[in-house]
Amino acid sequence: MSVESRSEAALAAGPRRSLKETWWHILDTYKVGVIPLPLFILAGALIGLDCLNGKLPSDIVVMVATLAFFGFACGEFGKRIPVLGKMGAAAICATFIPSALVYYNLLPQEVVSATTKFYKSTNILYLYICCIIVGSIMSMDRRTLIQGFVRIFVPMLCGEIAGMLVGTAVGSLLGLGAFHTFFFLVLPIMAGGVGEGAIPLSIGYGSLFHVEQGVMLGRILPIVMLGSLTAIFLAGILNRIGKRHPQLTGNGKLMPGGEEQEVGQLQTAASGKIDPTSLAAAALMAILLYMVGMLGHKLIGLPAPVGMLFAAVVVKLTHGASPRLLEGSQVVYKFFQTSVTYPILFAVGVAITPWDELIAAFTLVNLAVIVSTVVTLVATGFFVGKRMGMHPIDVAVVSCCQSGQGGTGDVAILTSAERMELMPFAQIATRIGGAINVSLALLFLNSWL
Repeated sequence: MSVESRSEAALAAGPRRSLKETWWHILDTYKVGVIPLPLFILAGALIGLDCLNGKLPSDIVVMVATLAFFGFACGEFGKRIPVLGKMGAAAICATFIPSALVYYNLLPQEVVSATTKFYKSTNILYLYICCIIVGSIMSMDRRTLIQGFVRIFVPMLCGEIAGMLVGTAVGSLLGLGAFHTFFFLVLPIMAGGVGEGAIPLSIGYGSLFHVEQGVMLGRILPIVMLGSLTAIFLAGILNRIGKRHPQLTGNGKLMPGGEEQEVGQLQTAASGKIDPTSLAAAALMAILLYMVGMLGHKLIGLPAPVGMLFAAVVVKLTHGASPRLLEGSQVVYKFFQTSVTYPILFAVGVAITPWDELIAAFTLVNLAVIVSTVVTLVATGFFVGKRMGMHPIDVAVVSCCQSGQGGTGDVAILTSAERMELMPFAQIATRIGGAINVSLALLFLNSWL
């Protein structure tokens, strides 16, 4: 080949990258979740060295790296599963793979101990939820916010009634009996998760049936988890339907409209001038609003996340936050949505998701009742929401949260649906809906038994 030919070939191939530019290209192109691949490998090596030394520190510095490493690894694995990867498998894998690894002793004990200690001692889930809720509320158009909160109760109520009737009927036809089906399968699905649902329900059942509370919790908890798993999968399917039929979804908005806020978001994204003090102030505002919710819990017994939600709505509707603070809240929300979700789900899977109990409840009869209940609940929300002029896909995603595993279930469901903006409505569906269901059921049993 002549010199001229070699020169022409080099020009056609484009300029050669320097070693520095090649390294930067690798960092910016190859990632596991949000983590550049070289940093992911380094994190794994450092965590492995700590485990070989016999102790993984549970302080926040080491745990941030640990949860990010395992959380994004599980999420990335779920995303790459054919077909299911587009139907919510990432959220399912990030939650249930860690649980299985713990049960089968495939996860280093140092990681299990440190993660469990960190999760239970910090309550980091509530930091995540408060930043997501406050950020999503501050991002909403005021008119849409008011209409959404007023209207969402109708499809929620219709869905619960239809789900209870269909689930109980299916259980009765399969020989479980209407009483057992309703109180031990259908009601736990709609109880609002573990802390606010399964535990109070098991305490009430233990007292009324004169059985140890722990025994009742062992019967209820697996049903709650299977209901949440079903809802996560349905949320992924709804997301796929929304992408194929965009006229059915608002992509995180319940009500049509809200153009004014969308313009503001585009301007914010275009400017890129959010300063660190605005971010810090927005994060602190979210934390303080959660503390207001905690105060409400002490005074009137309202769950702290719900109290915080109402406080955030008041701030939004009364223009209590400046435009700069609203912009900061949106960025904080986006950070937690993209960077904290999978690490949180990994911690949940390790610390509070018992794999053996989940598998024990995995019978065909139980599955038939659970799936029929959740599908009816979600389908009713879809059609009632459409009838009321709301975006049916987004209403159905909120309906999924009615059978979620509390706050952790809401996170997984909305992650599967790619609609974390719906977290405020999800909390209403989970916390308030679950509390009403549990209270009414226990009052009925107390008067009937």
